[in-house]
Amino acid sequence: MSALRLSGITKSFGDNAILKGISLEAEPGEFIALVGPSGCGKSTLLRIVAGLEHPTSGSVVADGRELTALAPAERNVAMVFQSYALYPHLTAAQNIAVPLAMRKLTSVQRLPILGNLLPGQKEARSAIQRQVQDMAQSLKIEHLLDRKPGQMSGGQRQRVALARAMVRRPALFLMDEPLSNLDANLRVHARGEIVDLHRRAGVPTLYVTHDQAEALSMADRVAVMIAGNLLQLASPQAIYDDPAHIEVARFLGQPRINTLTTRVTSDRTVKLGNICLTVSGAAREGDEVTIAIRPEHLRVSSPNPSGIAAHVERLEFLGSEVIVYMVIDGLNQPIVAKLTPAEAKGISASMPVSILAEPGRALLFAQDGKRLSSQPVTTDALEVAHG
Repeated sequence: MSALRLSGITKSFGDNAILKGISLEAEPGEFIALVGPSGCGKSTLLRIVAGLEHPTSGSVVADGRELTALAPAERNVAMVFQSYALYPHLTAAQNIAVPLAMRKLTSVQRLPILGNLLPGQKEARSAIQRQVQDMAQSLKIEHLLDRKPGQMSGGQRQRVALARAMVRRPALFLMDEPLSNLDANLRVHARGEIVDLHRRAGVPTLYVTHDQAEALSMADRVAVMIAGNLLQLASPQAIYDDPAHIEVARFLGQPRINTLTTRVTSDRTVKLGNICLTVSGAAREGDEVTIAIRPEHLRVSSPNPSGIAAHVERLEFLGSEVIVYMVIDGLNQPIVAKLTPAEAKGISASMPVSILAEPGRALLFAQDGKRLSSQPVTTDALEVAHG
């Protein structure tokens, strides 16, 4: 049985449809990253799972429990917010202890003076402090326990927020862009920490981000959301190499995937330079289709009859790679290649070049954006087909 199941989740604010029927399942201990551009609905979906928003329709089920109508406190779900949402007047230790106190102490026991006089209160408080200490030791933040949020760095506040979420041992973790307030170097380090904590906790995690590097490097599976729709849910490699929709291909990858428009010929082939594909499925002669190929799957050479004629506009040297920006001759169509410094040696702005695609790397999409089945045509097959 799946640890979390979302079925047909929709959410509308007036006439504005934010979520349009989102369904997904998470297995026990699985890390799923929800990724997409700002405004695609990923944070709204997370808030629905947490109980902070109610869906217009659909259901949320975790460990066989129907959560859709339950209040947030009844769901046993922990959420880490983008702002960390720490209480500024409490120390780190007190912030971490809040969910334990809310769960283990009555409202009277939580009173600052009267609560101390009640039987069993001191023992309960001691147990909470031990759990806080154990969690702080696990996250290596013991030295922060007496500090308030205003006395901590962004990375330290992030660890305290994670400790507060983990200390209650929830059935489900929800994280809403927890690294967005950190600088680039600290973000890379924090990715590994969160993945390690997730594995130790062993509970399913939904992690919202707009950063594709976070999604691809951290998640077991990636869910790509565009305009309120879940377009694809798959492993990072599958979603990068075999996108099911052109918007998925466009969103993932840096620089952005190249897209070139052409038409299906009478022999059900699509040809552009050395890219030649046979099309299967619903595509017919004359249909407009889009060839997509990632910049790292292109090679740039001196003018060659089998390549795509282009000229170089500019180059960006990024250390281990060089980004070459070009324009296809006659089409005024921009195209980008990602090369190694050795491959880019001798290439300069304004020079004429030919662009060659690595065999079998081109993807084909229909006008509605859906992936078309296609097979690369070998040189011998191409000669036979065209006589």
